[in-house]
Amino acid sequence: MGGTYELNVEKRSQPKAEYHTDAYYALDLPVAPAIMVEDEIVIEGKDISEEELEAAIRRHLGLPELPPSEKKGLLNRMLGR
Repeated sequence: MGGTYELNVEKRSQPKAEYHTDAYYALDLPVAPAIMVEDEIVIEGKDISEEELEAAIRRHLGLPELPPSEKKGLLNRMLGR
């Protein structure tokens, strides 16, 4: 989605055990796996659909929701369908 929207993406990856330490909890970050858009926790502890993620990004950017006909999956967008 970085090609569709101007985004700064930060990815954090560490061993699973480190997500259950006092130091991690002190950061007040969500339980992994998680996706945050700015300070909004979009999803925590499970996966998310691309449509849900794009909706959260669009809300954050102040853009209107996509009409149902434009909600395409990643593969369809990559193939231009």
